Amino acid sequence: MAEEQNEKSIVASDDSDDDDSGNTESEQQTELSSILGKLSLGPKKEKKKLLVLSLSGLLLHRVHRKNFRKTPKNRSPDASCGPNLVYKRPFAEGFMKFCLERFEVGIWSSACEKNVDIVLNIVLDNLQDKLLFVWDQEECTDSGFKTLGNSGKPMFFKDLSKVFNYFKGFSASNTIFIDDEPYKALLNPDNTGLFPVSYDPADKNDNFLDPEGEFCSYLDDLANSSDVQEYIKEHSLVQPMIDSSHPDWPFYHKVLKNISNFAYDRLFYEV
Repeated sequence: MAEEQNEKSIVASDDSDDDDSGNTESEQQTELSSILGKLSLGPKKEKKKLLVLSLSGLLLHRVHRKNFRKTPKNRSPDASCGPNLVYKRPFAEGFMKFCLERFEVGIWSSACEKNVDIVLNIVLDNLQDKLLFVWDQEECTDSGFKTLGNSGKPMFFKDLSKVFNYFKGFSASNTIFIDDEPYKALLNPDNTGLFPVSYDPADKNDNFLDPEGEFCSYLDDLANSSDVQEYIKEHSLVQPMIDSSHPDWPFYHKVLKNISNFAYDRLFYEV
């Protein structure tokens, strides 16, 4: 009997040790999982800012084949798009890769959709699927006026509020609008736009889009800035925005007033 009791006590003791060991291992695993979880989280990754780019004038030059005055004589076109000749800007692909590494990128053209699709295939090759969006004339705001430089060209605006409404999380503080025609940003918040001079395909030394150049260095600083509007206000580059100091402000003010009246009338009748 004594021997049986000793055996039972030994077995009971062994069972007890197994239970303690299980609890200890479970606690260690829980603690380890917690540590690994914290390590995997790491520092919170900051969301990329948004870059909204135009096509013609920035990434390429597009001209009607009958417009001999604007057709460069020292080079051949890279492609054609209907009646238009297309001249791809030097460093265009490298510039796009540079931008996609640092920003969310959207393309917004004032051309018709079918022309935008064709031109994108020419300029961006296999990068289209990396874009956040591709917008065309359909998303632009028609002012009802013609441009000052071309009486046959409709004046379209690119209203960033449409972008902000569609893509939540983006605002004037983290969005950069780039277009060679400053009037297209007239409906946008101040200090959200950059307006480089239009690309001249006859300029063989054009290196504006060079990823190692001044403009890309500026964009790199913008990508790392805390606030887009503050940075652009303090660090001017390229053409200024159109405001009351512009020599053609009376004309643009008239256009804006007409847009405001139209929006008010539409709101009144909808109500």
